Amino acid sequence: MINSSTYRYLASQETPFYYYDLDLLEASLTSIKTEAAQYNYHVHYAIKANANPRILSMIQSYGLGADCVSGNEIKRSVENAFPANKIVYAGVGKSDKEIEIALDANIFCFNCESIPEIEVINEIAKSKNKIANIALRINPNVNANTHHYITTGISENKFGINPWEFEQILGLLGEFQNVKLIGLHFHIGSQIVDLSVFKSLCLRINEIQDWFLNHQIIVDHINVGGGFGINYHQPDEEPIPDFKNYFAIFDEFLNLKAHQEVHFELGRSVVGQCGSLISRVLYVKNGINTNFAILDAGMTELMRPALYQAFHKIENLSSKEAPENYDVVGPICESSDCFGKAVSLPKTQRNDLIAIRSTGAYGEVMASEYNLRQVAKSFFSHDIQKQ
Repeated sequence: MINSSTYRYLASQETPFYYYDLDLLEASLTSIKTEAAQYNYHVHYAIKANANPRILSMIQSYGLGADCVSGNEIKRSVENAFPANKIVYAGVGKSDKEIEIALDANIFCFNCESIPEIEVINEIAKSKNKIANIALRINPNVNANTHHYITTGISENKFGINPWEFEQILGLLGEFQNVKLIGLHFHIGSQIVDLSVFKSLCLRINEIQDWFLNHQIIVDHINVGGGFGINYHQPDEEPIPDFKNYFAIFDEFLNLKAHQEVHFELGRSVVGQCGSLISRVLYVKNGINTNFAILDAGMTELMRPALYQAFHKIENLSSKEAPENYDVVGPICESSDCFGKAVSLPKTQRNDLIAIRSTGAYGEVMASEYNLRQVAKSFFSHDIQKQ
């Protein structure tokens, strides 16, 4: 929540901009570190959620590794002091150049998504006289019960290796001299709030592990991915996700072999609630069913609602009048540039300050310059407290 002194500072700034509550981020990181340490779990932060250097620096300081899905994310991780031996690299379409970047950085592991990818990594590693550690990203066919755009672990998705390819892969790994199988990797989707989904994942991993054990293979590392969601509807009631029960699910239901280590790739649950998009009302325009509150922020600053109708709580920070309904929209020349329909807000007028909550993940990092929009700035709570 934004107090009066912070409001005065934010109201004096040119909008739109991203505001990050670093105290909340620190509290979230403390919870992750404390709960994961009980089981000696390794947590890698998914850089794709938010790549702001200030955010990355704080996350790295709490000992998390990095989960990357591009060569530039690997570079950004290294630039922000994430140790190479804590960097994992996933992605269904790694280019030759990106593979070279990862090999040159001596990252911990490639999460491999296809047989052709393993072949290419082997060839490039051979040309560099290196051995690349790999994990097989396996499609476990577990439904994450989330939006179909952010579901990644069922058979129809483009991600991962399917079980009917296991025999062929084991044969090829016997021939390849420049890749080393060290792990199995799974990731079934994003914004998962039903913990029973992770129980289902554990049970499926156990079955897959048994298949590999029957073929005399025990890997050292099991990477269960991420996907743990946040409370978009009530961010103040649940500012920090329930990491205690999240990690406990894996401890209870994942059957590990001797000396196996477990890895997680958390993104949204780390940074989602610490960020807000701050905007101003440009105009209030009469509509047929509700009025339009037209903001100076749009889909260029927050893509999720336009991309897959994602919900974000919207607050008027300036008004305390009786509520009315508004369609809250942006200035972009697209009808999909809408943050919410029939949103109940205190009576709203031009220049009111609006906060769109829970934008710490997939807000700033997905911003664009469409319509030649200027990239929004970022402000941090710790800096405002020093004013």
